[in-house]
Amino acid sequence: MSPLTVETLMERMPGAFIPEKGEGVDAKIQFHLGEEGGDWVVTIREGTCTAERGVTEEPKLTITAEAQDYIDIITGKLNPMTALANQQVKYKGDLNLAMKMMSMFKT
Repeated sequence: MSPLTVETLMERMPGAFIPEKGEGVDAKIQFHLGEEGGDWVVTIREGTCTAERGVTEEPKLTITAEAQDYIDIITGKLNPMTALANQQVKYKGDLNLAMKMMSMFKT
């Protein structure tokens, strides 16, 4: 099995989205995942989720981390609160959205 990459995780994100948990959310979330992971924009709107490479002008939330740290958070190898405390992940913007995101996706 090939190693998990940010690109693979982002491609799977729309399929892992739970529409009823994202009800009422209208947001663009910017991910900056280092040189290895690149920049991604996740859009949650009207019960749908899309993920694409790129940068958006006015994200509601920006998440910055190195690619491997992000992968470790998603796969459960790294606790998100520990990563935040150790500044391995940084959030800017709507922190309520950051907390809500944890419940919007199947892991």
